[in-house]
This record gives sequence, structure tokens and C-alpha cells, in this order.
Amino acid sequence: MEQFIRQFLLKRLTGEREIRFTKAVPSRETLRAELAKTDAIGVYLHVPFCAQICPYCPYNKEIYQGGLAAAYAGAVRKEMGLYAELLDGKPVSSCYIGGGTPTTMLHSGLPDMIGQLRRVFNLQCDIHMESHPNHLSAANLDAIAAMGVRCLSIGVEALFDRHLETLHRPYTVSNVKEAVGRAVAHGFDCVNVDVMFGLPGQTLEEVGQTAHELVAMGVDQVAAYPIFLFPHTPMGRTEHADNHSIRLSLKRRKMLAIFEEVLYAAGYERSSAWAFTRKGVARYCSVTVPAYIGLGASGGSYLRDLFYLNTFGAAGYVKALEEDRLPVALTLDLSERMQRAGWLYWRIYETRFSRTAYRERFGEDIDRAYGGYLRLLRLMGFLKDDGEKFVLSDSGSFWLHACEDIVSIDYIGKLWGASRRELWPEEVVL
Repeated sequence: MEQFIRQFLLKRLTGEREIRFTKAVPSRETLRAELAKTDAIGVYLHVPFCAQICPYCPYNKEIYQGGLAAAYAGAVRKEMGLYAELLDGKPVSSCYIGGGTPTTMLHSGLPDMIGQLRRVFNLQCDIHMESHPNHLSAANLDAIAAMGVRCLSIGVEALFDRHLETLHRPYTVSNVKEAVGRAVAHGFDCVNVDVMFGLPGQTLEEVGQTAHELVAMGVDQVAAYPIFLFPHTPMGRTEHADNHSIRLSLKRRKMLAIFEEVLYAAGYERSSAWAFTRKGVARYCSVTVPAYIGLGASGGSYLRDLFYLNTFGAAGYVKALEEDRLPVALTLDLSERMQRAGWLYWRIYETRFSRTAYRERFGEDIDRAYGGYLRLLRLMGFLKDDGEKFVLSDSGSFWLHACEDIVSIDYIGKLWGASRRELWPEEVVL
């Protein structure tokens, strides 16, 4: 059934039977032309280093090594310089640093990378950055703030010690509460906490207790998302790995509903499919503009007609920049229908979009391309339409994104898995 849904959605929304990434590096002239088509750009910086490898994590990561981290910081600064010349002062309206664990490099290159980012780009936004609870001492929080990071995310994942042990997280709930308390008191514009639900053996009562404790901690934003098991991760390779059974989906819906009830009552608003932000607070988020460039190993860049992905290996990434080459491993040319589908995917994730935004991007009314789907979603109670803006209901936010995940988890898992196995693949077909 999942395979049927994937093929149906791919064909109906993009017109493609497969997605084929090829080993091709876009020329600088091509990139300059692509970047000229956008008024503003987002920047994502990937830090691939971690102190340990968590068994569920699908993202590109490797164990921290001081020497490689120092070389990596130099390579990132060089990549920034290459893009700065191509951007020619274009405003950067969204900036996000993720990983891996960015704070592994807090004292071995991260300040230099952020300093270069500020020097060479026309940064017109705050910097949002991920962090690890074990790295949030008072001195480290001072260092993070001194770099100009205004929105901080903390990868907590669970507030019960038994679940932290399952996830191989190297701290206790007591440690977490102390770290989050220090961060909240430090004066960041937004402190986000990531937590998972749908964990093995997790109960509805534990979910409710977790939601209430997060509110009591005073965090500005909660990103509550189900654990998804990607096939290239240790947990995803188990024979019991499951993502989309009806039973599991219904259980996840109940758990998310608990977060919704508790957080809405405490004055939070839904700000994405999985995130809830306190009213009046700046939202912590990843790159939010339709076009962005990805820096670092595995950094993905999404331009108007082009998506491309850097090599996943930190050492190979460094070597490419030392040779004055773009570290691009795979490229995908985007048809007009693929661009529309990609735009709609991210707007569904954000739970809201407008007719005007679609018309400005694609030069036509959204009803012409998706009118039938939008009418059906309204009838199902998944979507509200005031004539200009579309807003997903709570049930729509869950079920539509669950449907997207049937496609994206499989495709992303294949792409990332292939990119980990072969750092410079000839092609990847999804």
C-alpha cells in the first residue's frame, strides 16, 4: 500500500515516475543565473560532528575529531566566500545551523564560521542554531550568545530516563532540566526544545506529563515529533521497524493531540506540523524561504530550477574546497511541476499558505493546479480557506504530513543512505 501511495503521489504531483540524481556539478555561471531569479536567499550550515552516534538519527554525522573539525571550519569559510561572490550582496533572510551537533565545534571553529558568515553575506535575519543539552554550561551559553545566535534549539528528545536510555542519550532528565533552565534564563529570543513521541513503550500519560513539564520549564517553543525509523539507521534496520501502520498512526495522532491540548491551553500556537510557539515569541525554525543554499558536508541547495547536494564525507568536502572545487556530489534538475510540488510540500509543513504567494512564485492561481485537491481537503475538514489564506486544521496538519512522510521518509532514506555508502555516487534513482 505504501509503495502504491508513493507512486501515485509522485506521478500526480510531479508528473514523474522516478527522481534521478546525477553526478554533476553546476557551473558557477549556472548558479549565478539561478541565484539572480530570487529576491532573497536562505542559508543552511551543516556541522556533521557528534560526540556519539544515536541509533535513530537519520542525518549526516560522524564522530568529532579536533583536527578534522579545524580543517572543516576552514573549508566552510572558503565555501562561504565562493557563494558570497555569486550572491553579490543579495539579502540573506533566513539562517540556520544544524547537524550533527553544531555545539561540538563551539571551541574549535564555530565562532570563525559564524564570523565569516556575518562578514561575507548580507545577513538580514537572526541566526538559529541546534545544540546539545550536555554543552549548555553557563560559560558555553555566554559563548553562543556572543556569536550572535538569538534562537536556540535543544535536542532533549525525552523527559523520562528509560526513554533516554532507549535512545542512547548521554544524560538524565535532571541534567536536561538544569540545562534548559539555564538556556531559558539566558535571554535568547526563542528557546526551542525537541521531544519525540511514539517511542517504544511510551504511554499517553507520559506524553501528557512531558507536555506539562515543558510548559513549566518556560520554553518558548516545543517541537514534538514522532520518531521515524529510517532504513539506513541502526533502529531502522531492525525487523520490527515500522512507520506507517494504521495502529501506529492512530496512536501517534492521540499523542500529538495531547501536546495540542496542553500547549494551546498554556498560550502556545501551532507554527508548523510539529511545532508550537508561545504567542508573541519569535519562532525558532529552519530555513523558511523557498530558495536556499546549503553549506558544509551534505548541505543541500534548493534553487528555482535546481536541487543539489554536497558530498556527505567531511574529509572529502574539505579536500574539494582545498582544490577550489564546489563539493557537490549529486544534482537534480527540477521541472516546473516538481517545483510546484516542492513548494506545496513545505507550505503544508508550515500549515499555512496563501493564494498570493503561490501566484507570485508561479504566475498562476493555485486553484488551476490544485483546485480539486483543495476542495477535497476542505470537505474533509483538513483545510480552512478564507479566500486568500489556507490554514490546516490540527487533524489536517497531522494526516497530510503523515501522507507526505510516506513519500519523503522512503525517498530521503534512499538518498541519504546511498550518499553515506558512496560519497561521490554516479547517480541515485528514487
